[in-house]
Amino acid sequence: MSVLRTKPIADVLAQGDADGEDGKPGLRRRLGAVDLMGFGIGIVIGTGIFTLTGVEARNSAGPGVVISFGIAGLVALLAALCYAELASSVPTAGSAYTYAYATMGEIVAWIIGWDLLLEFALGAAVVARGWSGYLADLFGLPSAWFAEEGSVVNLGAIGIVLVLGVVAVVGIRESARVTNVLVLVKVAICAFVIIAGLFFVKAANLSPFIPSAEPAGAGDDGIKQPVTQAIFGLEPSVFGFVGVLTAAAVVFFAYTGFEAVANLGEETRKPKRDLPLGLLGTLVISTVLYIGVSLVVVGMVKYTEIDEGAPIASAFRAVGAGWAAVLVSIAAVAGLTSVILVDLVAMGRIGFAIARDGLIPPAIAKVHPRWGTPYRIAGIMTVAVALLAGFLPLSALADLVSIGALCAFTLVAIAVPILRRRRPDLERPFKVPFSPVLPIVTAVACLYLSLNLSVETWLRFLAWMLLGAVIYFGYGHRKNRLARREHSDTPEPAPTP
Repeated sequence: MSVLRTKPIADVLAQGDADGEDGKPGLRRRLGAVDLMGFGIGIVIGTGIFTLTGVEARNSAGPGVVISFGIAGLVALLAALCYAELASSVPTAGSAYTYAYATMGEIVAWIIGWDLLLEFALGAAVVARGWSGYLADLFGLPSAWFAEEGSVVNLGAIGIVLVLGVVAVVGIRESARVTNVLVLVKVAICAFVIIAGLFFVKAANLSPFIPSAEPAGAGDDGIKQPVTQAIFGLEPSVFGFVGVLTAAAVVFFAYTGFEAVANLGEETRKPKRDLPLGLLGTLVISTVLYIGVSLVVVGMVKYTEIDEGAPIASAFRAVGAGWAAVLVSIAAVAGLTSVILVDLVAMGRIGFAIARDGLIPPAIAKVHPRWGTPYRIAGIMTVAVALLAGFLPLSALADLVSIGALCAFTLVAIAVPILRRRRPDLERPFKVPFSPVLPIVTAVACLYLSLNLSVETWLRFLAWMLLGAVIYFGYGHRKNRLARREHSDTPEPAPTP
């Protein structure tokens, strides 16, 4: 039984039928293009604007963080083009996992599925802790139960994950409604920040736009330095264009969630039309908002004085507009809420696709007959994220979200020309222009960005992949649907004379 066996496209499409497989209830098609953009913007506009802007401007790029968001957004947009072609051709709940299974083989699919579970679980847990901190700041709640540091159990993070987990389990339509409301609040506040903040921008704060490179601190060498610096033996440094690229790799975390849209293919009414619109619309709107907000923030306050914890709110306080800071804090709570919700929805769909294929026990892939959601796997993921968010300080692991997404995007880009070669007859409502050149450029760009993450991040990622390999070879390789099918098709050995 080969680890490179591929899943037939016909099987993928059959599993996405509304009536489900083998008479079992399937996922319900209830979403349109606006809902998909709501989910996409709901997960993308969050931590990147409300936290990472300040962290990377102060520590890595200065005002050049605006360029970092532009670079990360461009790479994400290229990846979104590849996702759009595959998602419209093969609408499925598994997104990159299923694309890899149909093109590059089972082991690659397992790696990417295992990788995506890590990405969304850590992303949701990190954001839940951030949500708890903003809530404590807004209402003066005790730091012992709500702060990122100094708390043994973060009750705020646990509580929000469990509440949103119930929303995700009860129904996709209910999740869409909650997300759309929160997205309207976020987009309105982002537009307000850009328009109001322009009145307080000072040219002096934007000069130099890319500060001169300087040696990194003593703690930023060894496994803390980017892989590119370690490979070429460069002295660890921050700022300069190297700092801009390092910041781009980190703030890529902000864009990673758009792939959650591709996971909703089996719940979209007209996936061939609406999935490309949802994916590309999410990236265009989010990139414009990120660049606008980051430019205003570094223009209002000198980058050396930006508050890393709440950069936007503190920028308005610094210029005497405390009332605006309150609005920003409210938007942060709403924004981070939608990020957690969409993370939980996406995790449930990825786990559902993996379990349905038998790479993990298929019993947990059961769809609720009334709600039309994969309630068992969604519930398991919700509890896991709640435990992570409540007991582990995950700020040091946030880079794992970026490396997980960049790995997934690289494989999706490679899958586009492979699938075109293997299935030229497949209907493609949306096509990546200039293929295979653009997908190759996308893969190289994603790989290069990932090499600007630290050696420590790569080591943690490889440890997670090693654990996944143990599970795959111990269970999934022998127990999955394709393996059982191969075994049933094997002729009985001839009797021994």
